[in-house]
Amino acid sequence: MPELPEVETTRRGLEPLIVDRKIVAVRIHQKQLRWEIPSHLPKTINGQKINSITRRAKYLLINLTSGSIVMHLGMSGSISVVPSGAILKKHQHFEIELDNKTKILLHDPRRFGAVLWQKENETLKLIRNLGPEPLNDGFSGDTLYKLSRGKKQNIKTFIMDNNNVVGVGNIYASESLFVAGISPKRASGNVSKKRYQKLTRSITDVLTRAIEKGGTTLNDFTAVDGQPGHFSQALAVYNRKDMPCKRCDGTIKRIIQNQRASYYCPKCQT
Repeated sequence: MPELPEVETTRRGLEPLIVDRKIVAVRIHQKQLRWEIPSHLPKTINGQKINSITRRAKYLLINLTSGSIVMHLGMSGSISVVPSGAILKKHQHFEIELDNKTKILLHDPRRFGAVLWQKENETLKLIRNLGPEPLNDGFSGDTLYKLSRGKKQNIKTFIMDNNNVVGVGNIYASESLFVAGISPKRASGNVSKKRYQKLTRSITDVLTRAIEKGGTTLNDFTAVDGQPGHFSQALAVYNRKDMPCKRCDGTIKRIIQNQRASYYCPKCQT
């Protein structure tokens, strides 16, 4: 599943290709994604200029004069910009044609992605109550510490909760906990403030390094230019079951937490 670094990589790749361009046509080829694409969208956004593209959690916002196209990559989605004459391929469900003879295409084989509309001065409910961005100054160990008090859920589940912090998906949660030396099995309410401060720095560092390498490609994620992400080569624990720890003489273990695989070193993560 594309996580925050993959979505941010997509945003950065799209920005120079679509900002300041005018929309000249919109086509819905499959309206039923995770939620139905609004039928009014082709008429509503046609003729408008793209002013900017931003990200909130794992949502991309293509910002126009009257509102924003809100897109989510779901489980296996990707966005590309190709020549207008390019032949449509299987699973390319939505396209926006621009005034420079290119078009934006959403490719989503499993159809868990989304294309929604957010009016100007409106915030969709999906986005309204999200937690802080881990790459912004407002993200702090003090905040996570306060939110965790009295909670028995494991620390990995806690940092993957978008109400606490956005964008820390399964891969990057395992990696961040390793960097911070915290076991994914530890109860979030039993982690000290000092360790939360270290964990927030680890989350920021891991996500930043992943973005610099274009995200992580384990299955089918590709960036706007069709290239895979290269952070998989730098993974310390994820998908490394029974392999030696890169920090000590321990061995990486794999457990299941909330139906998701967690990887960690039981010797140096406590």
